[in-house]
Amino acid sequence: MTLIDQLRSSVAGPVLGPADDDFATEVAAWNTATLHTPEIAVGLTSEEDAAAVVRAAAAGTPVRVLATGHGSAVPVTDGILATTSRLTGVTIDAERRIAHVNAGSRWAEVIEAAGEHGLAPITGASANVGVIGYTLGGGLGPLARTYGFSSDWARGFRVATASGEVVTASATENPDLFWALRGGKGGFGIVTSMDFELVELSSIYGGSVFFDAPQIASAVPAWIDWTKTLPETATSSFVILRLPPLEFIPEPLRGKTVISVRFAFVGDAAEGERLFQPIRDLGPTIIDAVAEMPTTAIATIHNDPTDPSPSWDRGLLLNELDADFAKTFLDVAGPDQQVPFIAIEIRHLGGAAQRDVPEGSAVGGRGGAYTFFMAGAPDPSLFATVLPPAADAILSALSPWTADETTINYAGGLTTPGSYEASWPADTFARLAEVRTTYDPNTLFPYGPA
Repeated sequence: MTLIDQLRSSVAGPVLGPADDDFATEVAAWNTATLHTPEIAVGLTSEEDAAAVVRAAAAGTPVRVLATGHGSAVPVTDGILATTSRLTGVTIDAERRIAHVNAGSRWAEVIEAAGEHGLAPITGASANVGVIGYTLGGGLGPLARTYGFSSDWARGFRVATASGEVVTASATENPDLFWALRGGKGGFGIVTSMDFELVELSSIYGGSVFFDAPQIASAVPAWIDWTKTLPETATSSFVILRLPPLEFIPEPLRGKTVISVRFAFVGDAAEGERLFQPIRDLGPTIIDAVAEMPTTAIATIHNDPTDPSPSWDRGLLLNELDADFAKTFLDVAGPDQQVPFIAIEIRHLGGAAQRDVPEGSAVGGRGGAYTFFMAGAPDPSLFATVLPPAADAILSALSPWTADETTINYAGGLTTPGSYEASWPADTFARLAEVRTTYDPNTLFPYGPA
């Protein structure tokens, strides 16, 4: 019996080969520039399906997972690609403040379900991102300074391991695997679900304001200085957007270069307004959408795109910033520079994001003071030849402020030499390798740079 026939006899979900009509749809990535061409695609419908895939592949066929949401930016060209889009569903235990989240769920489902009970997850900036894949990498959302990495709130996982069994990984069961899954990202098995602790939070003071291009030169150094005054209850970021003149972009922003300052404050709205006032004082705004909001609207702070599109990005972490950084940054990436990036973003870290959970976790990047992220113009013809050297030039200029360590969710496709190893402290990186060897001795679940 061939492998595909064996899978079709043991898996309830669809099992597809490249010649099947639905194959391309099954393996389609959110980043439409990424083309997955595995030998077999399997649509998981249960943790039993996940275990059956592992048992069938035990002879040496590599298994990778395409999660719901933004998924992998690295093309899968061999083995089995297991997709989780059918594994949706969120159950809330309001008394325990726990969300049970299946592997195909996105943050929007958790936010909505939790909000019905006056609770909120420590979510990512985008409600469209898959919960499991995001959390496995740590996750820095709009409340990071107040509540830490999203993975700090994971309380347990169900995982189909290389043994063909589905096990629980928690603080009391397989604690070494639990440690690794909170920030270690991939290479441990197929995660089928997660228990995630929620917080009692129904509203915040937050949103974003937009300033026109002439104010960017003064807004960047002012924002850096302002972040140094903020309490841990406040998290902020800014993004310089170079927006095309397209109809789906709000008319006040269409065709402009602008800076958006985002803000999220946990506490009294009047205090949040007082803290944010120095940003409003920078000058007239194009849009001012900072106000008290329900936590169910938290994704509107960043307002990230929700539709699949071609994308290219580069990210890392920064150390403490100063006036020299602001000048250098504006010299290489400010509004007067012709750079092929639609978005260049910096987020303020510190606070709770710097503190590990009591039992320890595999998260990398806790020492970073800020994040740095660039999204290239969504033109695939630029991805190989134009965007990499343009990004290298900006990052070279900013190297005096670049942190030695980053975090895996900011390492993109791991195509930059050293980005994989730099995603964790050296001792964490070594321990992750040991855990992978323990649970996957034959590398059934390959992970890391090719």
